[in-house]
Amino acid sequence: MNSILQQFIEGMKATTALEYIAVFAGIASVWFSRKENILVYPVGLINTIIYVYLSFKGHLFGEVSVNFYYTVMSIYGWYLWLKKDKEHHAVLHITFSDGRWWRYQLLFFASFYTAIYFSLSYLKQNFAPGAIPWADAFASATAFTGMWLMTKKKVESWYWWIATNIASIPLYFVKNYVFTSVYYLVLLVMAVFGLISWRKKAIEHA
Repeated sequence: MNSILQQFIEGMKATTALEYIAVFAGIASVWFSRKENILVYPVGLINTIIYVYLSFKGHLFGEVSVNFYYTVMSIYGWYLWLKKDKEHHAVLHITFSDGRWWRYQLLFFASFYTAIYFSLSYLKQNFAPGAIPWADAFASATAFTGMWLMTKKKVESWYWWIATNIASIPLYFVKNYVFTSVYYLVLLVMAVFGLISWRKKAIEHA
């Protein structure tokens, strides 16, 4: 227990200003997402761009791919959420996934998990010794799925975010990104409330 506490204290001391900015931008982004506020995307871009840099610097290539994907999907989601019909009403509304959408997201997850797992298994040998292929692939693939579903305003995006956060808490801790580990703990709590909020809105729109 003392060793874990000591690692936490040392990790917090080693946290850079950039990581603090990224973490607070990420928390704000999730808050805006829960509120269905378009600011989720521009604020989220601050978070993802910084984490692309930090992850690359730390040779965390799985996290680099996730945050690069976040960056691209944030721009795509920003466009979709702003899209209006002829009466200037939002085209997208928060909805539940039907059977077809569940098949899509499970296939989406399985495809990315497989691709990321084998890629990291190869990279681990020579380029990314810090990689944990099965854990990195799970955290990445769930995040990829959650981000895609969020751009479509699907309630189930929050289930995937919850899975991502649960996996990322210990993953970043063992890689000495302690503050980021705490960040994912905060996001886990926020994701639960986000799920509750979006479920209510989806029922209202039904």
